[in-house]
Amino acid sequence: MSSSNPGSEKKYTMKDERDVMVPMRDGVHVAVDVFRPDDGGKFPALLAMSPYSKGIQSMPIAIQPDRSPIHHTPTEAGNPIFFAEHGYVHIIADVRGTGQSEGEYLGWMSKQEAEDGHDIIEWAAEQPWCDGNVGMVGISYFGTIQLPVAAEQPPHLKAIMPWNAPADFYRESTHHGGILQSFFYYLYVQRICADNSTSVTVKDNSPEELKRIIAELKADPDIQINPEIFTYIDSPGKAPNYFDILANPMDGPYYWERSPRTMYDRIKIPTWARSGWWAYAHMHLVGAFHNYNGIDAPKKLEIDAPVVEKRPLPDEYCEEVLRWYDYWLKGIDTGIMDEPPIRFFVNGSEEWRHEDEWPLARTEWSKLYLRRWEELSWEPEEVDGKPDAFVQQPPDEVLDSNVIQYTTDVLKEDMEITGPAAIYLYASIDTDDTNWIVSVRDLHPGGRQTELTKGFLKASHRAIDEAKSKPYDPFHPHLEAEPVEPGKIYEYAISLAPLSNVFKAGHRIKIVISSMDHARSRDYELAPESLGRTHAPWHLCSSMTTLHKIFHDEAHPSHLLLPIIPAKA
Repeated sequence: MSSSNPGSEKKYTMKDERDVMVPMRDGVHVAVDVFRPDDGGKFPALLAMSPYSKGIQSMPIAIQPDRSPIHHTPTEAGNPIFFAEHGYVHIIADVRGTGQSEGEYLGWMSKQEAEDGHDIIEWAAEQPWCDGNVGMVGISYFGTIQLPVAAEQPPHLKAIMPWNAPADFYRESTHHGGILQSFFYYLYVQRICADNSTSVTVKDNSPEELKRIIAELKADPDIQINPEIFTYIDSPGKAPNYFDILANPMDGPYYWERSPRTMYDRIKIPTWARSGWWAYAHMHLVGAFHNYNGIDAPKKLEIDAPVVEKRPLPDEYCEEVLRWYDYWLKGIDTGIMDEPPIRFFVNGSEEWRHEDEWPLARTEWSKLYLRRWEELSWEPEEVDGKPDAFVQQPPDEVLDSNVIQYTTDVLKEDMEITGPAAIYLYASIDTDDTNWIVSVRDLHPGGRQTELTKGFLKASHRAIDEAKSKPYDPFHPHLEAEPVEPGKIYEYAISLAPLSNVFKAGHRIKIVISSMDHARSRDYELAPESLGRTHAPWHLCSSMTTLHKIFHDEAHPSHLLLPIIPAKA
């Protein structure tokens, strides 16, 4: 991790209080475990909130590598003993409706949950063991909830660390490019301990309207070939919060309430956003950049190497927490705000770098064109017509995903690509919808491939909001589906997750375009195992056999838009 000046010393023993019932503004009680230095003094407090069971966060388990049979991803609140020994009170809460807490769980980051976070913080600030300064800790769910809580502006919350925090619940978490992805099936069915979960769709609609919603979902031919998803529509009570996602296939108020990007104007405190390059096809990486660029306050951004993280969170995480909160809560100059605000790992060169802005000011935006014979070139195609094509059958008929791929010539010198990116495809299909899935890879001389980023777009969600778009980050409203006219050529603007990679001399840049992925299509050699073992960003496939044509002539210049970083003179 980063170098630092001396901060809080390890000099206390820990005292714990379990199942403390904290009253919320509406009379519901939320259960928290409190871990604090045992010396009678006043200390800053660090709040961690999730539905993953507060009890597992303090189990006496040694840190486990991902290959361990007891590696448990939701153990993400940080180490209470470490924090207490260094002079912090660590508060771990079961969010409302989960664990030992009262009330109803309304799903991912509800407005109610944000208000509860506000109330716990203000309760903590009044306790005899707190000096009135409060921060928040933990990653993923623990990291994301920090942003809605900060938007509630509790007076005693002084700074946050939203690590692995999606900014947009629809685009980054549940529907990549408008395509339903499977992670929240895994999350709501296997991971979240919601003893009293409630579907807001069921709660807010009459029985007649609910029947209409269910009938409409069951009529979807893509869902009709997926028994796993159909189950949770046929029986909404099996996983009420997952039913809400299925019942809301378009962006809208349900997602806006749960998306930090809608709250940036109310987040006014220091913020440290972080993720890892491994999360390019999941739900953490893109949000780190949006959260950093969207919040107007003292801030930092850090992107780690594509590694599978250990659990429980190691001391390296807790040490970074100290660097941040020693500065903001204890007034100790750890040097953390003397550094450039952005730090990230550059793949390929395998080095860390500091920068001042994102995208980088020195970026040379360059187009890499799709051409005949599976070529990628810095020059556009010279021949008209002649599209490339592939046919994809649905997953109830075939296992394999068919693809079109394009590759550059061997690079004669190193080339760095760092920043957001996009692909613009001119394409036609012979049905009224499909999924576009684009993978960008580093092709090594021996044939090994490293996947660096992905992009997704449901063809019927191709509409663009020009006012919210940038060439390297097209923004799709996802408010309604517009069926494709079979045989018509459309331009599909598809954003790719940000990347940073040095393509070495002798390597090649490769893209692979497909329309189907599923759990059994995972490639452990291609992508980090974190995208396959515990995280499953596989997508709802089309039920139709579809002919896809990719055009790349003068009138239809399909291309990648890439952020090239010039070599230093």
